[in-house]
This record gives sequence, C-alpha cells and structure tokens, in this order.
Amino acid sequence: MKKTLMMGAALIAALAFVSCKSSESSYKKAYEKAKAQEMASTSTTDQVETAPVTVTPVVTTPVVEPNTANDRQERLTVMNGGTLKAFNVVCGSFSKVENANNLRNTLVSKGYSAQVAQNPETGMYRVIAASFDDRASAVTSRDQLRGTYPDAWLLYRTY
Repeated sequence: MKKTLMMGAALIAALAFVSCKSSESSYKKAYEKAKAQEMASTSTTDQVETAPVTVTPVVTTPVVEPNTANDRQERLTVMNGGTLKAFNVVCGSFSKVENANNLRNTLVSKGYSAQVAQNPETGMYRVIAASFDDRASAVTSRDQLRGTYPDAWLLYRTY
C-alpha cells in the first residue's frame, strides 16, 4: 500500500514539473512582441529634429575680503627670536608656552616656518604657522591649513 502511494505521489510530482515547463513558442512570441515595440519606438524618434545647443561659460569672481576690517589685531612679542610680518596665520592659541611649543614643533616637522608669539596684554601664546606681507597670500595659506587645522585664523600684527 505504501509503495502504491509513493508511486502515485512520484507520478503526480513528475507531471507537475513537466506541465510547468515553458514552451519555446511562448519565448518566441514575447521576443517578437518586444522587437515590434522597439521598432515602433525607433521609427517615431527618428522623426524628431533637435536644435543645436549653445553653452555659455559661467564666470565666477573670487570674493575679496576687506583688508583688515575682519582680522583680529594684536601686538605680539616673538618668543623664539624670529620676525613676524604684518599678516599671520594662527593655528593655535595657548595659555601655556609648553603647549604652544609642541604645536610649533609639529608644524616645523611638516615644513612650516612656525613661530610662537605672545600677546603681552592677554598672556596668550599664539602659534603662527606662516607670516606674510600681503593679506591675499595669508588668506591662501590659511585656507590650505584649514584642512588640518579647521580653526586657523588671520592675525594682523600691530606694532
């Protein structure tokens, strides 16, 4: 009895798998239908004319910041014997000279001519990564340094 049931179940399963098989004619009909739609869409797009497109370049003007109106101005005393120019890029400001010297040494190892200067009025030590005579060069240097030191800022040295 079990053999008969097993044979019947196997026969039903075999018929189910055979009946689900797709026929080649079904694929051929679907292919022909898709090909006909493609031909219809290309024939309508071939009739469309396109006008030439002219592109005008966009000219951007760099933003020029005012001379020293927005820059911090301080009187500074250089701590390590160097000289400072009018426009300075400050990477760090510390109340302890040891911390300022550590940042200075890091900047020097990266190729900057960094210096430590003190503001005698506040007692703060400024780590100056670069010093310039003109503001445009200082702004360029500050923007490059902001990749590593996001808080870099400009300081205009007063005498």
